Amino acid sequence: MFYYVLKYVLLGPLLRLLFRPRIEGLEHVPDEGAAIVAGNHLSFSDHFLMPAILRRRITFLAKAEYFTGPGVKGRLTAAFFRSVGQIPVDRSGRGAGRAAIEEGLKVLDRDELLGIYPEGTRSHDGRLYRGRTGVAVMALRSKAPVVPCAMVGTFELQPPGRKLPRIGRVTIRFGEPLDFSRFAGMHEDRTVLRAVTDEIMYAIMNLSGQEYVDLYAPDAKARKKGDGSGPSSASAAP
Repeated sequence: MFYYVLKYVLLGPLLRLLFRPRIEGLEHVPDEGAAIVAGNHLSFSDHFLMPAILRRRITFLAKAEYFTGPGVKGRLTAAFFRSVGQIPVDRSGRGAGRAAIEEGLKVLDRDELLGIYPEGTRSHDGRLYRGRTGVAVMALRSKAPVVPCAMVGTFELQPPGRKLPRIGRVTIRFGEPLDFSRFAGMHEDRTVLRAVTDEIMYAIMNLSGQEYVDLYAPDAKARKKGDGSGPSSASAAP
C-alpha cells in the first residue's frame, strides 16, 4: 500500500515537478507478465525516477548497504527501501551473485517486473561499463523478455558524491523488448551468457548515447585511481 501512496501521492508528483521527465518508449514495457527492465545507472535518483513513471510496480535488487546504514539516516533509508518492496542483496562473498539471481527469479515467477542495473554499480564518470552476466542468467532461466532502459541527464543533476540533486529535466527511454528464447536451456554456458549480456548493454548504449567501456566499473575506477588517467585504453562496444 505504501508503495502506491509514495508513487501517486508523495514522491511521484514531486519528482515529476522537479525533473519534468520526458518519457519515450513506455509502450515497450509489457502491461502484464514477467519482464526484466535492465537500465544504466548514473545517479542515486535513478532508484526513484523509473518507478515513478512506470504504470506497473517494479522491484529492484538493491545493494544491502542501503538497508544497514548507521544512524537515523541509515534507518530511514532502510525503512524506505523495505516499504517500497526493494530486495537487499549482499554483494560480498562467493555466493552473493547466486543469491541475487535466486531472489530476482522469485520476482519473475510471480509475473512481476524486475529492475536491474547490469553494471552492478553507479557509473563514476557517466560512461557505460561492462555488464555482469546475472541479468542473462535470469533472462534465460525465466524466459522473460528484457526491456532495455536508459536514464539520460541524471548524472549531470546528481553525480556521485552529490547528496541533493539539482533541478533539471531528464529523459527516460525504453527500448523494444529483447527475446532470448533462442538460447533456451543454455544458462550455464558462459559464452552464451556473455553474448546475451553484451546484447543488452549494446541496446542500453544505443538508447543512452553513452560511451561504452569494456571494463567492469569497479576495475575502471581502480585503474583511474592508480594512474590518474582513467580507462582510456578500454575497447569500445562492437
